[in-house]
Amino acid sequence: MSDRPLKLLLVDQDPIFRLGLRVALDAIPDVQVVSEAITDTAALQILAELQNEANSVNLVVLELGNSRFANSQQQGLQLCQQLKVLYPTLPILLLSSIQKPELLMAARVAGVDGYCPKGTAVSELVTVMQAVAAGNAYWLTDSLITDNPTPIAPPRNFLTRWQQNLRLSGTNYINTTLQEVTAQLQIPGLPILDRAVLAGKRRELLASRWLLQQLLTSSAEQPEIISSVPVIVSPSPPIVTTLPPSSSPRALQSTLFATCINKLQFSLKNVANIPLEIDILNEDKKRELLYLILQKLAQQLDDIRTSQITVNQLASLQSRILLDLWQSATTDFFGKFSRVRIANQDVEIVNVILHNPQIIQTAILNKIPLVLELLSYLLFKTDLQVENSTYPANSSEANSQAEMLLENLLIQIANAVLQPLLNNLADVETIKQNFYDRTLISTREIERFRNELSWKYRLNNYVNEAKAIFESRYELWVFAPRGIAQISIYAPRNNELAQLSGLPLAVTLLLEFRDAIAPRLQSIVSFIGSGIVFVLTQIIGKGLGLIGRGILQGIGSVSLDKNFKRNNERQK
Repeated sequence: MSDRPLKLLLVDQDPIFRLGLRVALDAIPDVQVVSEAITDTAALQILAELQNEANSVNLVVLELGNSRFANSQQQGLQLCQQLKVLYPTLPILLLSSIQKPELLMAARVAGVDGYCPKGTAVSELVTVMQAVAAGNAYWLTDSLITDNPTPIAPPRNFLTRWQQNLRLSGTNYINTTLQEVTAQLQIPGLPILDRAVLAGKRRELLASRWLLQQLLTSSAEQPEIISSVPVIVSPSPPIVTTLPPSSSPRALQSTLFATCINKLQFSLKNVANIPLEIDILNEDKKRELLYLILQKLAQQLDDIRTSQITVNQLASLQSRILLDLWQSATTDFFGKFSRVRIANQDVEIVNVILHNPQIIQTAILNKIPLVLELLSYLLFKTDLQVENSTYPANSSEANSQAEMLLENLLIQIANAVLQPLLNNLADVETIKQNFYDRTLISTREIERFRNELSWKYRLNNYVNEAKAIFESRYELWVFAPRGIAQISIYAPRNNELAQLSGLPLAVTLLLEFRDAIAPRLQSIVSFIGSGIVFVLTQIIGKGLGLIGRGILQGIGSVSLDKNFKRNNERQK
């Protein structure tokens, strides 16, 4: 054990697993679970509160979301990225039931320092925690894609051999059942109740396997288990905000593209209120198109490197690069020689879509922001200037900003591929069946969708773009955990503001007039409102109150007089 005590933040959605692990770790000296979190938001809040206290966390142990839901896995990866940006020296250990190599690679890219599968013996797990907390990397090699526990060294005596045989037979039975349950959970269209029951069974099997390992693992064989684990524990300094200076632009590009590829595996639903052209596509075709554009962009970057173009020449080539990217992606996505039949004629899809490139350049390609900055960063590893700040090349902050620009570029190029199709071939039956989402396949829904896009372009041309220029910001489309979302970033746009004319200029003048007059109107309305309230409460209200009191007193006096007269008459 290290001289430095382990102080853990445990992040896992499963309360049963958190409780079991915490109880097991409480019995080990110098290991303390400082806090637990269910969600990424709670984890970030806990760390923000604990970092300035004596109980600061020196290791985060987390599960990469729910293994059956892609959105939760994406949130887990984004949490890892956020942790590395906010706390670059804080180690992260992935303790997960997820064992897919692509997800583990994505976790590694996101900054995770080590990985252990759930079910690992506690003694071994503590050793791994100490190694990762000390700045080492820990990744399994042979057991990344298996659901079996780590291999055990041959036993030495009869009792140990009996324990091992019992443990292996029980573990094999549990693993077989676990595979059956996992396979049933992957059946599409499974009823919610059946899914909940199967999820509970799977949780119980995982807990049973873990308990079996703890009960039937003797202290004598624990050192042998640790020594036989196929691991890579290599000394390395804690991850800092910058990558090694020797990393090339191509390596930087590979890292960013790998992160983007991982995000493309999850939901691509548009969660904003603004329609996108790619919303017409079904999920698979949408993903295929975005993958294709990313691939074409990688090829373009390689061609530019081969041509030995300098950073000063990029600005003059930006329009051509985007146009070539749009044309090549369109050709490969629809097929160079694909045809559809319209009015008894065979029409090549690509020829129709690529017929008027000037319209696409004006409406979409020329309006993609910060393309030159992104290309310069990917090709020459220059410092990235975004949001009125300069981020050093290879820093985690620069990579995060470059990811946003890259995602926005992919989405906008994809919109450019679909825009001429919707204008010219939207209602062709072959295209609808092969490309469209099932909810947008009817003629009525297609026309409604096209009308929404038409109104979007009108608002953008006359109102929204002028407003964004006046407010010094760009709107970007990014891949968020729930789907495709829109964000705003600051950008000085004074030159564009000076060139506005006509209705867009009138929009900015109206906004300026509203900003100038609104505080005064608010003060006047507030003063008038206060006066009205004073008159109603202090004058009219009190007057009505006095009148009402006088009426009640008069009624009371009349009643008393009547009673007095009646008593006198009775006495007489």
